[in-house]
Amino acid sequence: MKPIHDWIGEPGSVISWHPSRATLAKVKDAPVSDVPVSYQQAQHLLAYRRHESSGTDMARLNIPSWDIPGRCDVRAMTHVINAYLRRHDTFHSWFEYTGDEDDSDSGKGLADKIVRHTLANPRDIKFTPTEHGEMSAAEWRDHILATASPWVWDCFHIGIIQRDDHFTVYISVDHVHTDAMFMGLAFVEIHMMYNTLVEGAAPLKLPEPGSYDTYCREQHEYVSKLTAESPEVRDWIEFLQHNGGTLPTFPLPLGDPSVPYSGDVITISLLDKEQGDRFEQACISAGARFSGGVFACGAIAHAAITGESTYRVITPTTTRRTPAEFMTTGWFTGLVPITVPVDADAFGDIARAAQESFDAGTELAHVPVERVLELGAETHGLRPPDAGVPMLSYLDVGLLSPGVIAEWQRLNGTIYSDSRSAYQVGMWVNRVEQETTVTAAFPSNPIARESVMRYLLAMKAVYVGVVEGRDVAAAAIAADTVGLDLKTA
Repeated sequence: MKPIHDWIGEPGSVISWHPSRATLAKVKDAPVSDVPVSYQQAQHLLAYRRHESSGTDMARLNIPSWDIPGRCDVRAMTHVINAYLRRHDTFHSWFEYTGDEDDSDSGKGLADKIVRHTLANPRDIKFTPTEHGEMSAAEWRDHILATASPWVWDCFHIGIIQRDDHFTVYISVDHVHTDAMFMGLAFVEIHMMYNTLVEGAAPLKLPEPGSYDTYCREQHEYVSKLTAESPEVRDWIEFLQHNGGTLPTFPLPLGDPSVPYSGDVITISLLDKEQGDRFEQACISAGARFSGGVFACGAIAHAAITGESTYRVITPTTTRRTPAEFMTTGWFTGLVPITVPVDADAFGDIARAAQESFDAGTELAHVPVERVLELGAETHGLRPPDAGVPMLSYLDVGLLSPGVIAEWQRLNGTIYSDSRSAYQVGMWVNRVEQETTVTAAFPSNPIARESVMRYLLAMKAVYVGVVEGRDVAAAAIAADTVGLDLKTA
């Protein structure tokens, strides 16, 4: 993962695909649907309203890219893009806010004022190519970041950057329609289908995808039955009450919270291939998996910095359940609350406890934390989160299809992050074949950068200590990082 502002390269001729006038007319007239907006979509749309009202530019785009040799067959690519957009029903809807424009975002029930409009016939979707001429890296970055807001139907587009001997395919999609898994799905569908067509073969017959509309209906039915006494809600409430009635906050200063900062990104290497294998073996020996070790390292680093004996964090995970859903583009992500005691000195004990907490909490991902905050506001004193909520995620690329990963790497596949304003501190630990890295996104200011770097270096000290068989107790890690002075807000 790289910040989009680090995307450089030789200039190229840009072609991007956008809806035809006839398609836009059909979309404008699309009727209101009885399919409820998913909780993920509603919170994203409302967050965009908050950013708009405060004059900040929200980080919201998922942007994968890869290279293909030769010159782009525009006709074939046009067919592939339209087939992809028609195939996945999340792209058939747009959203309208039916409340007053001056509604307070602190009020309740704003999500109920969002309605979905849906095209009756997916074949009415027709994207056509637009030639933009040669663009520099700065120009194509601006072009991509100009992707429409999530309140506009075509908040997604696909394009290519043509060079002499190859072209780069990019996809820019607002998060309202996608999660991290979309990257692999889109690459497989678009790249494989394009290659098949330009080689003169018949279009691929892909497995039927599931329906995001169906997921939204099922989620709404499930969530509508939840009460403050539901066991899964009570589990969330217990977690939140240990954090003062809300989600945890990052333990170090992030600058003035009243200032609308843009976003910044740091990536550091944690382990090389051999170290990663040894770290995994240490986790297995403790009765955990690599993921448990990731949360244990976060817990020990947190304890080293704060002196606290319990670590609480949230991690995202997919809410897909069926094979068809795993073939479906949409926002199928929920949060798992993780609680890790750090009163033991042995890494193995902490890793095992972290693994048990994650495994026991995976079903809680189906419970939107926003709904829990609503249900427990009056009875349990729950409140919306403050800025700077930390999120720790783990992805082992090796668990994905080896063939797909090999092709992605061969074609210079890259995921670019939208480095605009965000309210949380996201940390993504990614294990690829040759190394394990951590990427962090945070507010762009010197105080936040120093704080996040201190946290990441403390995490790295734990990883390396485990591999080298050294003491990784919180006190030892604190001693390793004591030389890092922090500025204060």
